[in-house]
Amino acid sequence: MPATDDFLALVAQPEHRITLDVGCLLIAAHAHRTDAQEAIVAGGRERLDDLAAGCPGGDLGAVLGHLFGTVGFEGNRANYDDPRNSLLDEVIDRRTGIPITLSVIVIEVGRRLGLDLAPVGMPGHFLVGAGYGRYVDAFERGHVLDVDGCRRRFTELAGPAAPWSPELLAPVGPRAVLSRVLANLRRVFADTGDLHNLEWVLALRAGIPGVPVSERAERASVLAALGRYDAAASELDRLAAASRAGGSSQEHEAVADDLEARAARLRARLN
Repeated sequence: MPATDDFLALVAQPEHRITLDVGCLLIAAHAHRTDAQEAIVAGGRERLDDLAAGCPGGDLGAVLGHLFGTVGFEGNRANYDDPRNSLLDEVIDRRTGIPITLSVIVIEVGRRLGLDLAPVGMPGHFLVGAGYGRYVDAFERGHVLDVDGCRRRFTELAGPAAPWSPELLAPVGPRAVLSRVLANLRRVFADTGDLHNLEWVLALRAGIPGVPVSERAERASVLAALGRYDAAASELDRLAAASRAGGSSQEHEAVADDLEARAARLRARLN
């Protein structure tokens, strides 16, 4: 699928050159299983342009008032695990989503208006860094938090025993955002047993630098369950090569040998 090649080429670029809205829209193109990926990407970006053009001003208050007041974006509490909540074009159209996709909309609309907003990957609840100790909770209709407010939100979600540090509010790059969007879809599709969608999610995640290479083994299992034995074997071969490249110890060699043997067994099923 061309969208796969485009996504993998995008995330292979230096971090500062990765366009967040394009990456999210390419993910959506996979979910819609259509060849019209250019229309999905161009249409999504055009709607973000329209949202920016409709803002009555260029400051943060005007952006938040427009998106969460006039337009009516809100967090989808009623059906949080709906996979459409992780697809940027669907979130734009339906005006509802989860913290990370709503945050992307705030960031991308703000960027079009000259605002320097940053993705903040606080565990359990994605935020938007707005400078001067301010953080936008897009899931809560754009409520602005200070550091203490973020700590309270973190404690509500993670429990009072979870260790807190202001470092949890450090900005993250676009690769981390795209990886987390895909992680949400991975969880949803795994929980529902949707192997066809889980396969492409794992394929995209495996192409993002920094994502654990072990996820290739998970994708190989999914491919085998779908009857795509040759593709599954190829994934295991790549994982074996990565294991050998990771070290020359007996443990690395044993793991690689086992993976290659599993790949051979899968290919034998093609005969």
